[in-house]
Amino acid sequence: MKNTFGNALTVTLFGESHGAYIGATLDGLAPGLTVDMDNIRRMLSLRAPRGRISTARHEEDEVQLVSGVADGVTTGTPLTLLIQNGDTKSGDYAAMKTVMRPSHADYPAQCKYHGFQDTRGGGHFSGRITAALVAAGAICHAALQEKGVFIGTHLSRCAGVEDRAFGDLKADIKRLSEKPFPALSEEAGESMQKAIAAAAAEGDSVGGVLETAVIGLPAGVGEPWFDTVEGVLAHMLFSVPAVKGVEFGDGFALADKRGSAANDAMYYENGIVTAATNHGGGIGGGITSGMPLIFRCAVKPTPSIAKEQKTVDIAKKENTVLAVKGRHDPAVVHRARAVVDAATAIALCDLLTVRFGTDFLAKKGEV
Repeated sequence: MKNTFGNALTVTLFGESHGAYIGATLDGLAPGLTVDMDNIRRMLSLRAPRGRISTARHEEDEVQLVSGVADGVTTGTPLTLLIQNGDTKSGDYAAMKTVMRPSHADYPAQCKYHGFQDTRGGGHFSGRITAALVAAGAICHAALQEKGVFIGTHLSRCAGVEDRAFGDLKADIKRLSEKPFPALSEEAGESMQKAIAAAAAEGDSVGGVLETAVIGLPAGVGEPWFDTVEGVLAHMLFSVPAVKGVEFGDGFALADKRGSAANDAMYYENGIVTAATNHGGGIGGGITSGMPLIFRCAVKPTPSIAKEQKTVDIAKKENTVLAVKGRHDPAVVHRARAVVDAATAIALCDLLTVRFGTDFLAKKGEV
């Protein structure tokens, strides 16, 4: 089972949804980076469930740093963090041990691990593990901000409701960092939450699209073939549970345009090369162009729903019907905003470390 991502800077995830702990190890971090526990808590709070639009499972998510940090800064050795699981109800899953939940990892996991996998709450496949990813990403996120690189994600579409587009990227990214629900438009955010609650009332769920912007990245980061910026980010983003599509810039819409409309015209402004448009999403030839990095993630509806669904019982080898019981999210997309931000931060720190060296993130000043 491969649980490690990265080249020069790596992250390893471990733990199960209903085990004692979940956690992550970051290896390759520069020594001397400040580890701000309040910032880690803030990012975890953006992932936390809220009211009728989220699961009733609530965890404290207090992070324990067990290696790689001394006197509040990184030592340069592997940094390991732990988060204790507390609010577990494993009995909710006992009856489903051999009944495969549709669109979950249950059956593929059974085929790979032959029944030895921890099935409680989805085990290692659970979205619960993303709490450790967010905590690790918060450390990378803070390091990027010190270099003048900022990341923000909004819920651009959910249950048929559209948010407004990004405008002033710096202002919008700051605004999103302070918003519990990640919509730029207050009106759209309220409509989305009503739609999520309506799906929950019917025992159903909804998905959505997250749009991410990154500003402050230098030009020239990434590789032209197998470690393109798109390739590295997509590798990480497709590891986030429920993400089923990723597109950069105008993405699939570029297929319907002519080159004259799809190309980003370039010009000098105050001696700096820039572009009149950003259809390419800040990437050319797999390498950053210096323009804002823009991408979108399609997040599917939560597969655990109270409605009856056709499935199979692998112990009895027969068809059956399942209505999932227990505590589940009618939508995960709004909580996934924090996960996408964290995943992006880790991937970008890896790309920057590959390009400029391990100590780069600890050096003072913008990129």
